[in-house]
Amino acid sequence: MEMPSPNAAILARKAELIAQLQRVLPDDAIISDEVETRAYECDALTAYKCPPMLAVLPRSTQEVAAVLRICHQAGVPVVPRGAGTSLAGGALPTADCVILGVARMTEVLETDYENRIIRVQTGRTNLSVSGAVEEEDFFYAPDPSSQLACAIAGNIAMNSGGAHCLKYGVTTNNLLGVTMVLMDGTVIEVGGAHLDAGGLDLLGVICGSEGQLGVVTEATLRILRKPEGARPVLIGFDSNEVAGACVSDIIKAGILPVAIEFMDRPCIEACEAFARAGYPMCEALLIVEVEGSQEEIAYQLGLITAIARRHNPVELREAGDAEEAARIWLGRKSAFGAMGQINDYMCLDGTIPVSALPQVLRRIEALSGEFGLKVANVFHAGDGNMHPLILFDANKEGDLETCEAFGAEILKLCVEVGGCLTGEHGVGIEKRDLMLHQYAADDIEAQLRVKDVFDPKWLLNPAKVFPLSTTDTRRGPSLAAQ
Repeated sequence: MEMPSPNAAILARKAELIAQLQRVLPDDAIISDEVETRAYECDALTAYKCPPMLAVLPRSTQEVAAVLRICHQAGVPVVPRGAGTSLAGGALPTADCVILGVARMTEVLETDYENRIIRVQTGRTNLSVSGAVEEEDFFYAPDPSSQLACAIAGNIAMNSGGAHCLKYGVTTNNLLGVTMVLMDGTVIEVGGAHLDAGGLDLLGVICGSEGQLGVVTEATLRILRKPEGARPVLIGFDSNEVAGACVSDIIKAGILPVAIEFMDRPCIEACEAFARAGYPMCEALLIVEVEGSQEEIAYQLGLITAIARRHNPVELREAGDAEEAARIWLGRKSAFGAMGQINDYMCLDGTIPVSALPQVLRRIEALSGEFGLKVANVFHAGDGNMHPLILFDANKEGDLETCEAFGAEILKLCVEVGGCLTGEHGVGIEKRDLMLHQYAADDIEAQLRVKDVFDPKWLLNPAKVFPLSTTDTRRGPSLAAQ
């Protein structure tokens, strides 16, 4: 008897899986055409691409559970996907996987202003959560630069932050509960509409787990009253190092601005050309924002400007009105898009102690000369979450590899000065081979055992987060696709 060819076997498996999925999903929720699945072949880390076998777009927790149950029984890997804005390859498919996208799960399920919570499906975009409560003068605090597009599901997966995380914290500080579906289709509830759940801190394990443990379909989020007012100040300096020292002094003084953002000259020039925000053409720029009553704002800005003047700024300018404040933030929020107009780049995400900013910026500048690639720095300086943008030519042979080697050195530097590999972008595939630089083998093993409990077959989001050398024996059937 003649055995079917490998391609025929794969096609037969795909056809069988589609038939099973059609029993639990409407036809328009299953994407199987090879051309259409290419829309899911990568996320915002576009250097790596792999079309999935299938993509599905469920609309409810029940549909997600049904999909996972089918894939679990068939031994098919599943890659959860929010809006595809991951910069670390967190939603990169494997050739034998099903992409499970939550883009159609956008409903607001509950709003409780008295207890300051909102419960949403996790396909809802970050900015639209604030949009749902703004008429009552509330907002959702985490504000990643991609907040117009990124989904709450991805924010939870990567523990995203944003410019205002210095005061309000990142996703884990604003997440109260989740509904999560395990790989075998089991639906669990963790946390809820209260400050702290009893028992093990499973919510802390889930937030930042990068789709390794389950698919989060609903989230209970903390919403806050809008502040009375807010005002940013622009502070320009003639060197990156001096700007870093100013940030360190502001934090050491015990002042808590709502945000401290850093941009260097290459980024300033790109943002000014793109957004016309009125930025001064200097070597480094800080945007420091404070909020509260007018009296509080004046007091805090007085302290901040006094510290800044000790560092001899080339420009110091407070926003005169709401329009000027919005223009200042438009420039910063446009930074990644503005840089993308002029060059290919890789955006890193390392976190360091604020006191190490001058040292790290000086070393990045030296590494730029060693590797022969320019760097634009833009980051959340207040909490030390750095986002160096390494510029390279994607069409030049060897440039991507040089860029990746340069980036690895920057991330190792972050760990060496007491920081970590990621603040909000996650590990994905980008940093998985650097995990042993931050963690001892026993630490990695402890993390692997957590995944063993939630996903014993290792079918969820394969080949991410952990060095492949540490997971080969666990990944089983999905290994063949790598």
